[in-house]
Amino acid sequence: MSKRSTTTMAAVALVCALTVLTAPGAAYAAPTPPPSPSGASGTSGTPATPGGTKDLEAVRAKIDALYHDAAVATDAYNAAEEKADKQSVEIVHLAQKIAAGQQRLERLQKNAGAAAREQYRTGGIPREAQFMLSGDPQQFLDNAGRAYQGQQATKNLVSQLTRTQKDLADYAADASAKWKELEEGRKKKAAAQKKIEKQIKAAQKIESRLEKEERERLRKLEEEAEQKAQTAWLSSGVLKEINGRATKAGKAAVQFATAQIGKPYVWGAEGPKSYDCSGLTSQAWAAAGQPIPRTSQEQWKRLKRIDIKDMRPGDLIIYHDDASHVGMYIGDGAIIHAPRPGRSVTVAGAGSMAILGVVRPDA
Repeated sequence: MSKRSTTTMAAVALVCALTVLTAPGAAYAAPTPPPSPSGASGTSGTPATPGGTKDLEAVRAKIDALYHDAAVATDAYNAAEEKADKQSVEIVHLAQKIAAGQQRLERLQKNAGAAAREQYRTGGIPREAQFMLSGDPQQFLDNAGRAYQGQQATKNLVSQLTRTQKDLADYAADASAKWKELEEGRKKKAAAQKKIEKQIKAAQKIESRLEKEERERLRKLEEEAEQKAQTAWLSSGVLKEINGRATKAGKAAVQFATAQIGKPYVWGAEGPKSYDCSGLTSQAWAAAGQPIPRTSQEQWKRLKRIDIKDMRPGDLIIYHDDASHVGMYIGDGAIIHAPRPGRSVTVAGAGSMAILGVVRPDA
């Protein structure tokens, strides 16, 4: 899992110490992930222990649907975590601005107090008025400029006081809004986590009911389905059109991803001991010096899209209509990806799943 909680705690400590934030507002429900391709969800309608290949295919479809829904929820969790990290940094910056503004306000108030005390000592008659009432014409001329400067200084002091007070009020309002958003994101993340754990538990429950021999057959069916899809993809002749060469950064990203082969998939993880699908791709490109969005859906939205025929090693292939999975193309029709819970980072056929499109981090 990521280590962003330290930043969040720092934001909480700074802002609470300044006591300028309001209490968080009402919670908002987490968005419902889109339905899986199979239409299956939750634990309802769980197939009985299979008695033949047809029954085992139904089991495989059910398990695939559950893990797909878990992947969608994982993207929602990761997106909420990434947003919370940014909001925490913004809150820290606002807290620092508030602290600096308070110090400035105290200095201005001190200067204003000194001016008020000076006026009291002169009996309420401003210094410039005293100059005007002087019987010495030369003194009047000499100090006329000073009187004007004093008037301007007083005007500027009042203006600075007003502006600083407004800035502090704006900073406090912004910090309060960010705090509320942070709390809403926390609730969304918690809801996504609950969804993930529910779907994974349901899939594992189905698998646990299978006998050892049936689990082997199920694994074989999964491999056959992937090989069938990959064969169909290669048979289209697409590989003959792909001749892109990796950039220096692309090679570095592929090298990083290759070094992670064999490490387990863990939802929400971004290394170094485990990864989810977008955790692997985002960390690979970060290691190559090119930070990219954390989630597969944001990678699809924000990175440059390219034609498959122009694909080169290091590019990311986005899968499924909802962009819920991602793998890194490594050449020769293959990808490296973190498949799902219970699996490890591995090499697979680029066409073994339904391709939504290809994006390029170093376009």
